[in-house]
Amino acid sequence: MSDARRALGRRGEALVAAQLAAWGWPVRATNWRCPLGELDIVAEDGDWLVIVEVRTRRGARFGSPEDSVGWRKQTRLIRLGQAYVHAVGWEGPWRIDVVAVEFGSDGALDRLAHYPNVTEAM
Repeated sequence: MSDARRALGRRGEALVAAQLAAWGWPVRATNWRCPLGELDIVAEDGDWLVIVEVRTRRGARFGSPEDSVGWRKQTRLIRLGQAYVHAVGWEGPWRIDVVAVEFGSDGALDRLAHYPNVTEAM
């Protein structure tokens, strides 16, 4: 992954973490890693533990950010969520949300869209 792409991803994650805090969602972890992979953000929404996958794009050249979360990515997120819940001993309800972030070619935020419970249908 290029440095520019990595920096764009970090910028999107920082923006989303700030938005979650503004919503009153305490952020428990960022970039949590285990042998299965990495979770972008883990937060709390009331009694819910929320695994937040942040998808960031600059422009629509490669499609929308949310389009990149197919069934394979969802399956991976479920496994990572299960690993996190087990690792920290979480006993309450949990879900996986996706937040799509789009920046324009000028670097300004064009759109931030929140999709709660994306794996509900799985």
